[in-house]
Amino acid sequence: MLPSMHRAFLFFPGDRLSSTELCAARLDGHVVEVGDAYAPADTVETAALRGASLLPLLGSALAATHLSAAWVLGAMPEPPARHTVQRASERRPHSTFDVRVQYRDLQLPDADLILIGGARVTTPERTLADLARTDDAQHRRAFELLADAEPGLAAAALEWLEAQGPIWAKRAGKEILQARVQDEVTRYTS
Repeated sequence: MLPSMHRAFLFFPGDRLSSTELCAARLDGHVVEVGDAYAPADTVETAALRGASLLPLLGSALAATHLSAAWVLGAMPEPPARHTVQRASERRPHSTFDVRVQYRDLQLPDADLILIGGARVTTPERTLADLARTDDAQHRRAFELLADAEPGLAAAALEWLEAQGPIWAKRAGKEILQARVQDEVTRYTS
């Protein structure tokens, strides 16, 4: 169930309006797409609205990570084609996921999660560290956009990453974050 403040602003196909009605309203300019949901055309797209649009996908057991978290945090203008989600509860989900979801089963610690629009999302520093540890053009672009949006976040992400035990691609992520921190130091002290 969506938090009541977002319920008035988001429409999901089959909820209050059918998919056909929502498509017609979109064509008429009455609603715009926000992830897999629709919102009135004059609604400001906030992080809370983007997070709430993922609630049917995430429920209470999953959290948005990587590109999905970067989108919710406002670093990307469009949601990713495949949402990256990870288990955020002790219980493993029993349902299967569709092709638009990349699922990771390792449980996220509560300290790495924040609530945005009722949805669990990795913290900005965890998100930036995850993006730094994933080597492809889309993740690199999201990394740059998120780091540009919040000066000093790279240093916090580096601190988060250094505090972790053995973790996939830790060395590569640290190198990328250290280069970004050094670039910010140079940029802001010149």
